[in-house]
Amino acid sequence: MLQSIPKEDTYKHKGLRKQLVQTLRERGIKDEKVLAAIEAVPRHFFLDPAFENRAYEDKAFPITAGQTISMPYTVACQTELLELKKYDKVLEIGTGSAYQACVLAEMGITLYSIERQRALYDYVGQFFFLKKYLNIKRFFGDGFEGLPSFAPFDKVIITCGAPFVPPKLIAQLKPGGIMVIPVGDDGKQKMLRIKKDKEGNLTEEYVGEASFVPMLQGKGKNI
Repeated sequence: MLQSIPKEDTYKHKGLRKQLVQTLRERGIKDEKVLAAIEAVPRHFFLDPAFENRAYEDKAFPITAGQTISMPYTVACQTELLELKKYDKVLEIGTGSAYQACVLAEMGITLYSIERQRALYDYVGQFFFLKKYLNIKRFFGDGFEGLPSFAPFDKVIITCGAPFVPPKLIAQLKPGGIMVIPVGDDGKQKMLRIKKDKEGNLTEEYVGEASFVPMLQGKGKNI
């Protein structure tokens, strides 16, 4: 499958990304840095060739290990909610296809990304496009545990539906930091932005509905 990934980014693809960015603007994404990152990352590289002609539709698509690549609006929305600053240290739970990771990396942050599915972790490790982003550090592990040895983080983003807000991830969020997390079960969640103030107090902001694959505990089997 790796050999079949498209490796050309044509004028047609770039034109479709410009159209996608305009769609995201119309849907309410305002951060120009986020839009520039979406325009810079060739989404068709992250999809099976069967979906190449539809890569710039604002839709989710299936990927390896029964997972999905989120719709571009969701990627842009979660990224915008993080209020990223250059050189921020960011923890991502759920590397997936690495599309969200590359959009984040385009914004000049250092990303620590955890994937629990061994098949996906290994697959992304061979993905040629990731060589562009030396600021992405990948880990195979349990997202509920986070990465305590690398904490604290300025921002935390969860790209799967969590049944609750994991306390260990809150603990690893720096005072003054932001977490963006979809919370809920059965493929339907509430998107929350959680801010931790300088004293460690938390405030939650509901920002809309979401639909993600579930966030599961432990490491996945190598299937």
